[in-house]
Amino acid sequence: MIPRCAHIAGCIITTLCFLLFSSWVAAKQIMQLQQQVINFDNIYHQYTAQLWTGLAIMLLIILLTAHLMRIKAKLAYSLGQAQQIAQQLKRSTDKLAYMVATSPTVLFAMQIKGNRLIAHWVSDNLTRITGYSIEEALCPSWWIQHLYVDDRERILDESKVLFSGKHLTYEYRFIHKNGSVMWIRDNQQLICDKNGQPQEVLAAWTDITESKLEEINLRIAATAFETKEGIIITDNNNRIIRVNSAFTRLTGYSMKEVIGQTPSLLNSGRQDPEFYKKMWQDLNQKQHWEGEIWNKRKNGDIYPEWLAITAVLDDSDNVSHYVATFFDISERKAAEESIRNLAFYDPLTSLPNRRLMFERLGLALTNSKRSRQYGALMFMDLDRFKMLNDSQGHDMGDKLLIQVAQRLHACIREGDMVARLGGDEFVVMLENLSETQTEAAIHARAVAEKIRDTLAATYYLSSGSGQENKSSLEYQCSTSIGLVLFYDHKVSKEDLLNCADMAMYQAKHAGRDAIRIFDPAMQTALNERMALEVDLRQALSRNELCLYYQVQVDTNGKAVSAEALVRWDQPQRGWVSPAQFIPLAEESDLILLIGNWVLLQACITLAHWAKQPATSQLKLAVNVSARQIRQDNFIEQVRQALQESGANPKQLKLEITESLIMDNLEDIIAKMHAIKQLGVGFSMDDFGTGYSSLSYLQRMPLDQLKIDQAFVHDLVGDNQDTAIVRIILAMGHSLELIVIAEGVETEMQRDYLIKYDCPVFQGYLFGKPMSLAEFEAHLLKFFK
Repeated sequence: MIPRCAHIAGCIITTLCFLLFSSWVAAKQIMQLQQQVINFDNIYHQYTAQLWTGLAIMLLIILLTAHLMRIKAKLAYSLGQAQQIAQQLKRSTDKLAYMVATSPTVLFAMQIKGNRLIAHWVSDNLTRITGYSIEEALCPSWWIQHLYVDDRERILDESKVLFSGKHLTYEYRFIHKNGSVMWIRDNQQLICDKNGQPQEVLAAWTDITESKLEEINLRIAATAFETKEGIIITDNNNRIIRVNSAFTRLTGYSMKEVIGQTPSLLNSGRQDPEFYKKMWQDLNQKQHWEGEIWNKRKNGDIYPEWLAITAVLDDSDNVSHYVATFFDISERKAAEESIRNLAFYDPLTSLPNRRLMFERLGLALTNSKRSRQYGALMFMDLDRFKMLNDSQGHDMGDKLLIQVAQRLHACIREGDMVARLGGDEFVVMLENLSETQTEAAIHARAVAEKIRDTLAATYYLSSGSGQENKSSLEYQCSTSIGLVLFYDHKVSKEDLLNCADMAMYQAKHAGRDAIRIFDPAMQTALNERMALEVDLRQALSRNELCLYYQVQVDTNGKAVSAEALVRWDQPQRGWVSPAQFIPLAEESDLILLIGNWVLLQACITLAHWAKQPATSQLKLAVNVSARQIRQDNFIEQVRQALQESGANPKQLKLEITESLIMDNLEDIIAKMHAIKQLGVGFSMDDFGTGYSSLSYLQRMPLDQLKIDQAFVHDLVGDNQDTAIVRIILAMGHSLELIVIAEGVETEMQRDYLIKYDCPVFQGYLFGKPMSLAEFEAHLLKFFK
């Protein structure tokens, strides 16, 4: 348009110039005539045509000038419009370029060469999305080379349909330049010429990595949701919005039945309101709660479950949902009860055994101090019981013991206790007798006489029900009873039982069928014990304590670890048994000093072993008492021992007992986790003699369970001890803990334990406790 306007303007200017020139010639002639004296009328008539021509020319010039100015204005307007269009076009182009550069979609234009597509143009955002430069992407084999290997064959096969004129969309994995895998959605469109021949392919790549990952996560979440554990999801008003199939299987309720309900639908009534109040306090403060709870199925069955509830927070940190997972622990509870019964109750009479008796006695001593009431402990033994066993057989003996247990129960009050220690030995504990010693002794003596008279009545023993009948064996026996009063807890449980035992032997020496109360003359043994404590207090300063080591081996007989055992060589007494001085130390603050010394010496030994090839891989176990771990600075003591010695913490193992964790469980577990972070391992010593609860075992950072030697000693047949050992081994495997059996003295015991997959052993069969030099020499036999 602009060149055409310029041509027209040029023509107009040329015409004007010509007309101006003609007017100039005419004007010049008129000026020449004016110089002459001529009659104007003659001039007018003579030049009329020229004058009108001049006027016409002048008018035409004016009109042409006006037209030219209008054309010029239009031309200027057109140029302005063209500039605006160019600027708008540039802005649109820039905007489009920015949109492409920031878009997750890469654009390709590809030429068709045979059966191959060759890219000849790629959008600028390629590098941002894939990491590759445009030059790299224009290489003919770039796309195929970077297709994910597992997707390559499928994609090449699917791409064949493109040349049939179809629009093609497929998803595949592509290797980013940094080596990571990204997901691409590729949309391809075939462009044909007017003859329908394929000319070009346009492609749009979209990065769908995030959506694919979300899809995978959702698929994983959906799979995890259908786990064996029941799952409940509620809104922030605790209304159920979803449950999984395991919930229906465990509770009997379908999803349709519980949607819109609250989980209180499952309440069994066993937990009081205070329980749920504490649960919600924890949920509101910590956004999490877990623990054991009793719930009710649709059919009315009440069962125990392990429940964990977690609050889900929205972007404003407000609770949007609650997610609860639970599983039935009925079998676990049954196993725990089985272990407890085997460990704490006599299988023949169902009476508490020695372990439970000592536990109850400890509580009674504490209660005595609080109530200021005396209690009594009776130790009794059936006179000439061995004669019945030898003459009538053990079956008759067992029937007698069962009836004795029943009669003893009938003689005591509710809250008192009868226990069987073993054989024909029984213990009766009476509490809250009186605030005065004399009255308490009178009451205890009266109960003892009642027991003696009751047990002296005739027994009818038969191979049937044991009830009285003419074919039953009539049997009578007497009982020797020793009695001791207790008040406060100044005397230990062991000493108290020993006093009752000594009194019982006095009764036997008096001719049997007698009752004897502990005589203060028997205090001699207690005085000796006090003297022993004085010597023990000086043992550390006099360097009388030392460590002995007992090897621990695997099923191949290879030494894998050892246990450090403290020994005391007293100049006047000689070697003092640990069974004598360890209980003394635990009842006083000496156990803290001795325990810290043992820990440091054990770490020093580990640092020494690390320098020797034969011992560099050995782990060393150290016993830790309850009083030690309850110290506020116990974690620091462990850290300091490791730092001072230079020992590798991964080679150190601390052995704790079940009874230790029953007092202030949360604090103990927290300290164990802190010590675990140092690299130190933990072993549960004497496992099976305490509560053996799986619920707390799962929360503790344990590496090992140690079967108490009392269970290993009688590993024959299917007795009580073998059942406990098998349960402990199964429990260890289920918790992925290493199980070690201590007290292995015979090959039969070892072979039995191997049969049930016990991996590690300790006992005299492999080596007794030895001094460091003897132990290191002894180790050579395990490396031959």
